Amino acid sequence: MAYRALMATSPSQKLAHVIELFDEPVASDEVMQIRRIPVPGRPDRPVLVAPDALTLRAIATEAGRAALLHAIAHIEFNAINLALDAIYRFPGMPEAYYADWAQVAREEALHFSLLRDHLQTLGYAYGDFPAHNGLWDMAVKTDDDVMARMALVPRILEARGLDVTPGIREKLKQSGDLRACEILDVILQDEIGHVQIGNRWFHWCCAERGLEPVATFVRLLRDYDAVLPRGRLNYSARRAAGFSDEELALIESIKLS
Repeated sequence: MAYRALMATSPSQKLAHVIELFDEPVASDEVMQIRRIPVPGRPDRPVLVAPDALTLRAIATEAGRAALLHAIAHIEFNAINLALDAIYRFPGMPEAYYADWAQVAREEALHFSLLRDHLQTLGYAYGDFPAHNGLWDMAVKTDDDVMARMALVPRILEARGLDVTPGIREKLKQSGDLRACEILDVILQDEIGHVQIGNRWFHWCCAERGLEPVATFVRLLRDYDAVLPRGRLNYSARRAAGFSDEELALIESIKLS
């Protein structure tokens, strides 16, 4: 069911399949072959470009505000696929792991729906602006090991949303878009829980393998050539998401080096 949702190309169809994850499971003796997925199910639009090819627009204009909200919607769409892939790709984890990521998929689907609907009130649709695929690129790089996935996607890329969302919210508030602020409030609160889930299962993997988490995290950053985003950390949100002070100090020191 997660694979079917992951490969659905229509956003509406993908959202419907995510909801089905919470229906009564259907027993099956079928053994699935886990495949590498360079590109998950997505519509033809938005056009994907390199991050540095995206045009920066003034948020004071309606088009600029729409472009910003579209970028966030695309992140949430990718996050749906990331949660679904975490279910599909890594067999043999505890049942609670799959329940956690099914919940994440459902909440990311809600975030995407809220942003898509709000974009429509501004006269735009998902797909009207180009986007980049950085989140999924790291998913492909970490598709060989659940510990690497938990370490480098929720704890690095998705945790960055905890840092930048308050600043984005303030800009949207200044532009007068209070509905967008309400949506970002929902997203930030849920994303703390999502990063917490990534933290929990990273530490679980380390415990199962007898590994020290901080040293393992440093090794994975190096082995997978992961880049820590620059900018200020949201310490309160990251602590709520399960980062220890030692981990935060490590991230800060690497980020500034």
